[in-house]
Amino acid sequence: MKSAKIGKRTLGAEVSLVSGKGIWVLVGEREYFLAAEEYPWFAQAKVAEVMNLELLGKGHLRWPDLDVDLEVESLEYPERYPLVYR
Repeated sequence: MKSAKIGKRTLGAEVSLVSGKGIWVLVGEREYFLAAEEYPWFAQAKVAEVMNLELLGKGHLRWPDLDVDLEVESLEYPERYPLVYR
């Protein structure tokens, strides 16, 4: 008996690791680190809230339990998206 081929990955984004220093987010084939000091919304959140991540469209990440939205492009090019207004 031959096993079936493994199917395509259907999950577009997921939180792969949560730590006190930040979270690792896997989007497609790329992984991004969101440091707790730069993304304070996740520091006080429950792990279940951080793990509940949605990928809307090609480049929009949403954490509905935390009311946090981020563009994937802002993770790829953080210098284009300052988190603090100067």
